Amino acid sequence: MPEPIISTTSGRIRGTERDGVLRFRGVPYAAAPVGAARFAAPAPRPGWSGVRDATVPGPTAPQARRDGFGALDASPLFVVSDLSPDYLTVNVWAPRGESRCPVMVFVHGGGFLSGSTRSPLYDGAAFARDGIVFVSVTYRLGLIGFLDLPDAPSNRGLLDVLAALRWVRANAEAFGGDPGNVTLFGQSAGATLTTAAMTTPGAGDLVRRVIVQSGNPTGAFDPEQAARVTHRAGTLLDSPPTAEMLAARSDDDLVALGAALTGTEVRTPTHIDPLAGLSPFALVLDRQPAEAVAAGVGADVPVLIGTNDDEGHLYLAPHGLLATSTEDDVRALAARTSLDPQGVIDRIRAGRPGASWGEVRSALLGEALFGAGTRRLVDAHARRAAAPRHEYRFGWRSSALDGTLGAAHTVELPFVFDRLSVPALRGPRGLLGPDEPPVALADAMHGAWVSYARTGDPGWDGLRRFDG
Repeated sequence: MPEPIISTTSGRIRGTERDGVLRFRGVPYAAAPVGAARFAAPAPRPGWSGVRDATVPGPTAPQARRDGFGALDASPLFVVSDLSPDYLTVNVWAPRGESRCPVMVFVHGGGFLSGSTRSPLYDGAAFARDGIVFVSVTYRLGLIGFLDLPDAPSNRGLLDVLAALRWVRANAEAFGGDPGNVTLFGQSAGATLTTAAMTTPGAGDLVRRVIVQSGNPTGAFDPEQAARVTHRAGTLLDSPPTAEMLAARSDDDLVALGAALTGTEVRTPTHIDPLAGLSPFALVLDRQPAEAVAAGVGADVPVLIGTNDDEGHLYLAPHGLLATSTEDDVRALAARTSLDPQGVIDRIRAGRPGASWGEVRSALLGEALFGAGTRRLVDAHARRAAAPRHEYRFGWRSSALDGTLGAAHTVELPFVFDRLSVPALRGPRGLLGPDEPPVALADAMHGAWVSYARTGDPGWDGLRRFDG
């Protein structure tokens, strides 16, 4: 069977076909960010002559290699390869011979520091099998994507996502998609970017609805917090950082500098550290996405939103910290992530009688990183009552790490993508654990996401639990 060839706005591309699904990988949506362009808004991609090969994955954004979380093998989430500069690309999976299909655009997570569309978890074949044109986006990460600089636009990684959405609108029909029916969805940092995109003026022309998986709609730094990170970078460089100065440095140098900024104190008398010290980078906004929705900006965009029961376990269980955390650990975390440390500890303990300090610490992480912000967006959306809203909670407990991982952050992903069969996810150290995961749960979650992209109705009103 001949390889499929599609004409895009930049030129023709050659993909592959298997089992009725077309695949096009590493397709540029913007010009390669090299030199000073790494700190500029994404520029249009020059066209090409002939047919561009789109049969192999594109390069990953510059980032440090990361194999996982302690004893947990999370390598499927962090596939880093081919660090060439032409990485502002998308991957597209499309059903063969169909037209006007719903389009889903996925933004991966990774704490604004890491992540890759090359992850086997993010294979879009199951979505294309079910009549969806699926697109995954590579965007700038770390210092290149998010360090606030006086002579560069803020939130360059977000600007990349918006540029990819414009590319999708211009090219969806070539792949059989409907440019007027685009669902943007993301997980973790990708979900936070999704909430920022939905509250960007004009986003309604690009996105019909969104899905927010374990994101933080109150997770942005304010300008003062961002300035602290920038100042710390200047201290390490022994010079105030500017885009002009950083343009001469290699990607490897910039990745190393970004990693050295981890642990920068960004808590202020009026603002908590929304990332609990896990990353020195976040969106930089004057107004949180949840606050924008409360003011009516983006409130007309329908939302499917939810979290996992044991989000914080991902950061503790692989290191044995569920068993060894102390009251001092909990109080230190509360001081960093809450303006009312004692109050939040009391509320968590009241809701979990008999919980260990490790369990309290996990709950506090889940609340700070995902729970509180998710509720703020849900409440804001409900008050505006301008568009449908659907909530979910994921509660299936992985048996990984001797059963301690539970319904941790990221555990829902194989179910959403219908990827339970990925070998690296299985076994005592795999995300899904040694026990057989419930196929019916993957059918239900994946089916709900497909239904939502197709019609705006995932199959329920209000809140639904996914427990397996």
